[in-house]
Amino acid sequence: MLLLDEPTASLDATNRAVVVAMIAEKKAAGVALLGIFHDEEVRAQVADRIIDVTAFAPRIAA
Repeated sequence: MLLLDEPTASLDATNRAVVVAMIAEKKAAGVALLGIFHDEEVRAQVADRIIDVTAFAPRIAA
């Protein structure tokens, strides 16, 4: 399993494409991936499922 935390953050377009290709290669090989992606373009390229974690915000007890 690969755990990815913003794997393309702060990369230029060329290196971002390399990382996206590496992720796609691992997916094709059947590797499980769990990642945090704020870059919507990259997320759209690599994600099979998207979970919006904003629903998991803590609640303040009354």
